[in-house]
Amino acid sequence: MASCRVYDLRVLVATVCGLLTAIVLGLGIWRTVIKIQTGTSTPTSNTEISLCSNGGTWENGRCICPEMWKGWRCTIPNVCNNSTEYGFTFDQIAVGKYGPSKQKCGKNTLNAGRARATRLCSISIYGQIVLGNVTVGDCDQNLETLEKKVVSDTAQSLDNISSEAQFLTHDSDSLTAANITSAAKVVGQIFNASRNATSEAKQVAVTTVSQLLDAPEDVFENAAAVDNDAFATLIKEMETYSLSLGDKPVVKPNVALQSVPLTSSSPTRVLFSVKKGELDSLISGSTTVDTNANNLNPDAETELQILLNTSKGNTCGFVVYQNSKFFQSKTFKTESNFSQKIISSSTDAKDQKTSVEILFNPRYDHKNFQIYSYACVYWNLEKKDWDTKGCHKQKGTDEFFYCHCNHTTNFGILMSFKKNYKYPESLDYISKIGCALSITGLVLTIVFQIVTRNVRKTSVTWVFVSLCTSMLIFNLLFVFGIENSNSVIKHDSDNNKMDSTENQIPAQDTVFISNPTCTVVTALLHYFLLVTFTWTGISAAQLYFLLIRTLKPLPQHFILFISLIGWGKFPAVVVVLTIGLIFSQNKDRPHWELSYRQEEICWLAIQEKNNLVTSPFLWSFILPVTLILIHNIVVYIIIIVKVIWKNNNNLTSTKKVSTLKKIIRMLSIAVVFGITWILAYLMLIDNNYARLVFNYLFCLFNTTQGLQIFILYTVRTKIFQEEASKVLKSLSLSTGRMKSMPSTVSLRLRVRMYNMIRSFPSLNEHFRLLEPSVITEETTLSESDQANPSI
Repeated sequence: MASCRVYDLRVLVATVCGLLTAIVLGLGIWRTVIKIQTGTSTPTSNTEISLCSNGGTWENGRCICPEMWKGWRCTIPNVCNNSTEYGFTFDQIAVGKYGPSKQKCGKNTLNAGRARATRLCSISIYGQIVLGNVTVGDCDQNLETLEKKVVSDTAQSLDNISSEAQFLTHDSDSLTAANITSAAKVVGQIFNASRNATSEAKQVAVTTVSQLLDAPEDVFENAAAVDNDAFATLIKEMETYSLSLGDKPVVKPNVALQSVPLTSSSPTRVLFSVKKGELDSLISGSTTVDTNANNLNPDAETELQILLNTSKGNTCGFVVYQNSKFFQSKTFKTESNFSQKIISSSTDAKDQKTSVEILFNPRYDHKNFQIYSYACVYWNLEKKDWDTKGCHKQKGTDEFFYCHCNHTTNFGILMSFKKNYKYPESLDYISKIGCALSITGLVLTIVFQIVTRNVRKTSVTWVFVSLCTSMLIFNLLFVFGIENSNSVIKHDSDNNKMDSTENQIPAQDTVFISNPTCTVVTALLHYFLLVTFTWTGISAAQLYFLLIRTLKPLPQHFILFISLIGWGKFPAVVVVLTIGLIFSQNKDRPHWELSYRQEEICWLAIQEKNNLVTSPFLWSFILPVTLILIHNIVVYIIIIVKVIWKNNNNLTSTKKVSTLKKIIRMLSIAVVFGITWILAYLMLIDNNYARLVFNYLFCLFNTTQGLQIFILYTVRTKIFQEEASKVLKSLSLSTGRMKSMPSTVSLRLRVRMYNMIRSFPSLNEHFRLLEPSVITEETTLSESDQANPSI
């Protein structure tokens, strides 16, 4: 019956340990996947959470609402509800957008799968949201056929072509580079004054241009690489068209045009302003004109202003583009998603000098980025690229940037940003003390293993020494290299860049301060941590062979084989493949290394994008470490059940001492197997208090892992205890021979030495209590504890 109870206890322990391990690992992996899929970014501020509703974002002191909502807190619907008319059904449509019908074109048509009809949702002059008439498209027409027709058709048929072009571009997400090019050519011909298109056709063409600017940036890049002339023609024709609108502006979500006719008695200065607004788009009232202004006069709502100095009796035209997608530069590369408005000004004056003063208040993430430098530029239609000729910077502020140009055309500012990285503080005292103790313990353990190999009458345990060596190197790299040296560098040139009057076009919109040393440290940390985990897995396999499969010899050339795996074959291949793949995918980017490491600390990057495959932290670290930990835990449970807690009637020690020894042996094996790294998965819990507790536990157990190894595998051996006793006795004898010292100092010293000598027996008994003993004849754990404790 006693054996049955013991057997049941072993089964219960194994079952509980297995379930707990599976739950912890499962939750850890699941939380890791969820965090990488959803990104690691946190809300920008509590204000955003409390004020902005329905997906609105807090930016520059206000809520930027998505297209379906408006209002100060994004709580007012900005949509037309579901509708049905003329047999066509429509879902909700955002204001200013054309919504597609649920009815699609047939399979045998050119537009198979596209909506058969569209409907505009707009705001009336009385401020009410209204639905427009249903526009039915031709399923047998596409943008490529319209491009061929527009060249030869008459002015009357241009109305139908303009409507068809608008109909075919309403779904901007599905547009291809060829579609963008064809549509640009079609609307460019409609704006051409020589084609005599009606004003209705041109206004519909403006809607097409606005819809095109909703297409993805990479589609425009591909289109410009094939044919950039279509964009240049369209830009020029839009500028000409802006002079013919009279006093009625045309405003669409992504583009606005306005004419300002001047009489002979009018002032020669015209101020055109663009307001921020509640929405991240242009609406009626977003633009204003002031013919009585003498200077730029921005207020809190101003996003863009241009002051045109011209002659009396001229007509001025202005065009605002919500973004710069039509202006694909070969010299300026963009990676950020900050919206950059482009302003165009022109006059019908010939051979007369004009000049402009421009003010920009660009939108960008002020919390995470700061402007490093900027340039005042214009779009050179001959070069089809940005140019600075005739433009210079004027003294600005932190909020507004001023430019002056001695000609009229399409203007913008090109900005380069530097990310405000939040470098963590230096390692706290827990980490410093723990790592220092681990480094000391590991050094002493390695020295002890080498020096006492003859006394112990056994060779140095290669697996154990390799594990301690890799752990030692990792701890040294962690302490002296984990912090990025960029965090302590003061870049005095940053302010000089902003204050400089040099008007030089930056190469790209993001600035990265390279630090190859940090990248090397990251690779070394990555490598040696994988090496450490690999040796823990090898230790588990070796201990399994020695304790469980005692009658079977180790495989041939076992030491050579495990050395190749532990020191090179597995961890080196993982690190080299990771760096090689990341470099090959990002070699054209000057800051490719940030795809491998973080800038805040010298460690693996965690991608913010929702793409698991591109996260090196997942597939080059979490995945292999998880597999090794699962292997180690399985072996650990087997050893606990079959060896440590196995019933043995031959044991003569007391139950209390026997249980203590078993617990110590369990801890010893757990330390070598790296079982405490399970706490890393528990740090992913959403609860802040629980996560804080597990953070401290993880830091405490894993930074002192080297110290634990020293205590459990060096201090507990008989050889170390004997040598320590000899040292203590020699110290006690030497103190007895010391000469008496004067008065109080001598008396105090003698009292201290006497107390220390009296403590020696208790220290010796403490060592004896921890002394390992023979378990049973069924295992070889006694050999590992006494003669060679480093298995």
